[in-house]
Amino acid sequence: MPKLFKGIALFTPGGDVIYCIDPSKQGQWHLNLCTALQDILGLAEPPHFLIPGYTATVDRWFDVNTQQYKTVAEIYPAVQRYQPLLNAIFETGDLVWQSASWQEQSCNPGIIETYRSQFPQLWESHDLIVGFEEKDRLSQANFEFARQELTNCPPGEDPRSYVLRLFVSGNSAATKQTLRSIHQLLEEGLRHPYTLKVIDISKYPEQAENNQVSAIPTLVRVWPQPVRRIVGELGDVQRVLQILATR
Repeated sequence: MPKLFKGIALFTPGGDVIYCIDPSKQGQWHLNLCTALQDILGLAEPPHFLIPGYTATVDRWFDVNTQQYKTVAEIYPAVQRYQPLLNAIFETGDLVWQSASWQEQSCNPGIIETYRSQFPQLWESHDLIVGFEEKDRLSQANFEFARQELTNCPPGEDPRSYVLRLFVSGNSAATKQTLRSIHQLLEEGLRHPYTLKVIDISKYPEQAENNQVSAIPTLVRVWPQPVRRIVGELGDVQRVLQILATR
């Protein structure tokens, strides 16, 4: 993670998130994230109505007066409950995000609700966490695998692709640490396109049963087959990567 960066996350009402990390701090990413979300979920048009009510932003800079790095993070009320996930994505520790000012015209829940019939995919929970990369203007491989996961299809013949499911329980300190660890591990160690679904078994116990999960945390490699499970501590990077890479 760069010491100086701007981060933006866009959520859906169903809880999916797409985000970007911009070390240059010059990009205006909100519209790009809407377009990417359109591609992933197959929407008729970009869901611009999610801005700004379903967004969160973080800015880290160096204060020349105090000679210290400072971080300011702002989040809208509709997505405040996702602060632990955002801290894991942006590696901001236990940062407390400031609540953004309410904007009646663009953040009113009643107004947002009027879009449900036109964009039902946004109200469905796909457990998607997708990073937007400027270098290729959309990581087409990652988005393609995300689409395939949504339709329960294996990701083709590409041997580099991974479909993973992480099973956790609740919003405990242990869950926060697991999210941080797995995000860092996959971003720095896997070096292949992947789709990660985070599943809270306290909310979706049937998912644990369907995936034969009896303890948490459990990381399941759905693709490539055969299916492999890593149960318990995920901090041993080399062990986790070795199991994931075993065909």
